[in-house]
Amino acid sequence: MKVNLGRYMSMLAGDPLADRAVPPTGYTANLTVFTAGAMAFLAVFALALSLATGRLADRWSAELARTSTLRISAPADQLAAQEAAAVRVLETTPGVASAKPLTTEEQQALLEPWFGPDLPVETLPIPRLIEIIEEGDGYDPAGLRARLQAEVPGAILDDHTRWREPLIAAANRLRLLATVAILLIAAATGAMITLAAQAALAANAQVIRVMRLVGARDLYIAGAFVRRFTLRSLTGSAAGTAAGMLAVLLLPKTEVAGGFLTGLGFQGAGWIAPLVIPPLAAIVAFFATRAAALRTLRANS
Repeated sequence: MKVNLGRYMSMLAGDPLADRAVPPTGYTANLTVFTAGAMAFLAVFALALSLATGRLADRWSAELARTSTLRISAPADQLAAQEAAAVRVLETTPGVASAKPLTTEEQQALLEPWFGPDLPVETLPIPRLIEIIEEGDGYDPAGLRARLQAEVPGAILDDHTRWREPLIAAANRLRLLATVAILLIAAATGAMITLAAQAALAANAQVIRVMRLVGARDLYIAGAFVRRFTLRSLTGSAAGTAAGMLAVLLLPKTEVAGGFLTGLGFQGAGWIAPLVIPPLAAIVAFFATRAAALRTLRANS
């Protein structure tokens, strides 16, 4: 382990003579910096999506897990009596913090996105809704359904399980896709840097032959390419990360955006997470360039 670490450190240590084998400018330099910057920019958004979907899953789970809805369907002349009986049952159920029947205005507000603001709720046979807020460990759904079936025949309990599970599964799938995107970005960065390093090696074939004639070893020559491309990747990814964080910062705020993309971005200590992108890009560049350089030099020896 100490020998390998020493070799890696020697590759990163500067050597002006060996560095002459790598052109300081040109399309390979520009390609490396641009690729690292663009990939880091995309990685910032993939990371933001991953963290945001995690928060989204937690929020959906918390909001839906602590609330339930009781729907009462009965003839118009029995609705009020069954609603009162249901409230009495809920108020005596362990784990229920409160049971609040929704007013006509609240039900109209719930239906407005689908039917518009002029829906005559009071004239339609719409079921009565009771919002249930849980406390502690919550209530026993099976036991509550049995009590309701005996005392309030028209009541149907919805504990939001069928709504909560698909939403959480969707958020977790998005988080998985974001993680896969980050891995693909890292792989694409390594591939592009490998191609750039191979192009630089081919362009400097004559210089490399001269260095070999004077006794330079492949590891010594490869070190020049490793240093140059690692620093280029670090510089480009740092610039791309900064641009990505600025773009995320300029996204609409929660109260402005609304909807599904609400909260997309970083919050609190989450702003530290993108700072690991430049070092990771440099590590990818180091190993990609090292492997490409040694492979090409051995093939042409």
